Amino acid sequence: MSRTAEVSRKTGETDIQIRIDLDGTGTSHIDTGVGFFDHMLTALSRHSLVDMDVSCKGDTWVDDHHTVEDVGIALGQAFRDAVGDKKGIRRFGSKAVPLDEALVLAAVDFSGRGELFWDVPIGPQTVGSFDTELGHEFFAGFARDAGMTLHLRELAGENAHHILEATFKACARALREAVEPDPRVTGVPSTKGVL
Repeated sequence: MSRTAEVSRKTGETDIQIRIDLDGTGTSHIDTGVGFFDHMLTALSRHSLVDMDVSCKGDTWVDDHHTVEDVGIALGQAFRDAVGDKKGIRRFGSKAVPLDEALVLAAVDFSGRGELFWDVPIGPQTVGSFDTELGHEFFAGFARDAGMTLHLRELAGENAHHILEATFKACARALREAVEPDPRVTGVPSTKGVL
């Protein structure tokens, strides 16, 4: 059974095309016009083993906010579509990932209740020209539209680049676990019978 999805999302601020394959190898083609964000999405794909093609033409002459937030929304929609009825998946995933002095914990539940719980304090306001608060904006849209509960918590960290990269990689590893088929699960992994 194919666990792929394609999403197109066009607004007055962004024009986005996304294709994902949950059963991929972590191959990606990312072009959002925001260099650091491309780097983070490449890491998300590589460490989740989800193949991702992400293209966004956004109003980056204003700033990067609309591009980052809207890609999060569209990527969340793609994950929701690719997971489908959630039959046979593990549903939960968690991982703590270090990157030098930074250590970030991610926990995912494909519960159908999309919400982000963010405890990732980042001191410097920018990494290059990337506004560090956009990390929260991306993950908020991603979690909401994927229909997953997502906890992200910084356990240690000083360098803003390391903290954000560890956040994306931790989320990737937790996603990989959560969407993985579990051969011991029959039906939906919930006592309610639906997620």
